[in-house]
Amino acid sequence: MSHSLLFTPGPLSTSLTVKQAMLEDMGSRDHAFVKAVKEIREDLLLLAHAPKEEGYECVIIQGSGTFGVESVISSVVGENDKLLVLVNGAYGERIVKMAKIHKLAHDVLRFEEDAIVDPGDVDSYLAQHKDITHVACIHSETTTGLFNPIQAIGAVCKEHNKIFIVDAMSSFGGVTMDMVTMNIDFLVSSSNKCIEGVPGFAFALCKKKELEKAKGQARSLSLDLYEQWAGLEANGQFRFTPPTLSIMAFKQAMKELEEEGGIAAREQRYKTNKKILDEGMHLMGFQQYLKPGIQGHIITSFLYPSSPDFKFDRFYEKLNQRGFVIYPGKLSKTDAFRIGNIGQIFPDDVRALLKAIKEVMHEEGVAV
Repeated sequence: MSHSLLFTPGPLSTSLTVKQAMLEDMGSRDHAFVKAVKEIREDLLLLAHAPKEEGYECVIIQGSGTFGVESVISSVVGENDKLLVLVNGAYGERIVKMAKIHKLAHDVLRFEEDAIVDPGDVDSYLAQHKDITHVACIHSETTTGLFNPIQAIGAVCKEHNKIFIVDAMSSFGGVTMDMVTMNIDFLVSSSNKCIEGVPGFAFALCKKKELEKAKGQARSLSLDLYEQWAGLEANGQFRFTPPTLSIMAFKQAMKELEEEGGIAAREQRYKTNKKILDEGMHLMGFQQYLKPGIQGHIITSFLYPSSPDFKFDRFYEKLNQRGFVIYPGKLSKTDAFRIGNIGQIFPDDVRALLKAIKEVMHEEGVAV
């Protein structure tokens, strides 16, 4: 079966066996489906080193990762609370937009797109603004590919007794994370990222005592985080139509994650992919947008070549014709494109992509 390889931050290339897991129609009350939901909720907590027995819960929310983030933001920040959003890219700005739409009391602490969130600045801000109750931050900001220092920010939040919400959309499953030691109260990710499932749902890993405080304060029916959890706890059922086939694909993806050696092994594969990509692109003359010290291994931003002959649309299309899908840039101040290192892609796939990029650049007569 011919197919394209997705060098994007999600949806990602998936294994044939994950795809095959969706071939059998499944009812929302089927025993196998209900059992899969229960196992997935438990296993996701274990991946975060935050088991149910220690006071953590997993809530699955139908829809994309943004649905999951909005469910948390609009449910756990109460009328008398105030949210601080830490922003250094488009996905942090998306949380700000959510806060505005839901009319949440909020402040924004912004940093440059090529700089990480500074825990010292967060500490100073919280010391000066005692009314802040919740803090939200992106872990892997896929606008650029940087990793924010979540553990250090979590320590600051704990010191100031703030609830810490982390969007770990494109990193969870591809980065070793411990919710307890990182002082994360709510961690959000989705089915079609590093666990290598297909689109269909998001999930929020929650500290139970904080989740329980959200009862009755949601600003949306379908995105009510507490009621979604209460329904799943009561009978294993979703309140509204569940993404049955996505769940079954995800169950298979979780099995394959374990067979690969867990998150540590997957993280190493992704890092190897990035190392090969970085070295190959450097040899061709491409420059990265970020300094190496803050660059994560999920996705990399490369600056456009200075040559006037470089046209991204043609570059993108010619790579697509060869079976390689990359990602446009999302920077506000400069032109760049992005290449992901995650999903069912392996070192030889990265080498094949590099070969294709070299061919296209030659065809287009572009000198980097």
